[in-house]
Amino acid sequence: MSAASTEIFASAPLRRLLADEVRGLLPDLQRCRGDHGLLISAIDGDCPPGVPMLSCWTRLVLSGPRYGGDVVGRVEEPLPFVDDAFELVVLRHALETVTAPAAWLDESLRVLAPGGVCVVSGLHPVSLWMPWLAWHTRRHALRLHMPLQIGEWLRRRDMQVECVRRLGPAWPRVEGGPGLGEALGGAYVLIARKRRRAVTPLRLVPRPLKAPVDVGLAPGARRNIA
Repeated sequence: MSAASTEIFASAPLRRLLADEVRGLLPDLQRCRGDHGLLISAIDGDCPPGVPMLSCWTRLVLSGPRYGGDVVGRVEEPLPFVDDAFELVVLRHALETVTAPAAWLDESLRVLAPGGVCVVSGLHPVSLWMPWLAWHTRRHALRLHMPLQIGEWLRRRDMQVECVRRLGPAWPRVEGGPGLGEALGGAYVLIARKRRRAVTPLRLVPRPLKAPVDVGLAPGARRNIA
């Protein structure tokens, strides 16, 4: 992620949008439970959402070709986690800053446990924020994606999309004021669940066994002789 991208997420209008995004997202995450969650964010200093039934978080912050946080590595390399390691994976504006978003999404889903939840948030490319974003990122444009495109990527990867909606104010503004509602919000959030692996149920059927009939004399028996 470039320095220009870091500055745009630190600007006052986007800080407000990001705060609205977190407030709108928290109710959907309260039912998530498990031992481990993974936050991958393009926002410097971003914190994991407050999920009371999730005990441990790992935080990665994207920065150009590398990422830092709890683990340090390069963006083009596989994530240093085993398969199915996390019950919740949150991608906060991460797909907007990497050069290969589909491959990065694949890695994020690889480490998501079956039945786990993946959350993808981003800036909506069809909103009143676009002129403001175009001016502030004219040299280092973000790679914005339609929520429908992200949802299609997820469905192709055996994910079940549960929720797609827009959040935040309809246009850039620092202070509160009249807006058009979240139906035209500048951000979107998409929630999907990883399907559990299909298991073929087996029913054990008792099989009768034929016991051999012993026609010989019992031990110690004597044969009568006429």
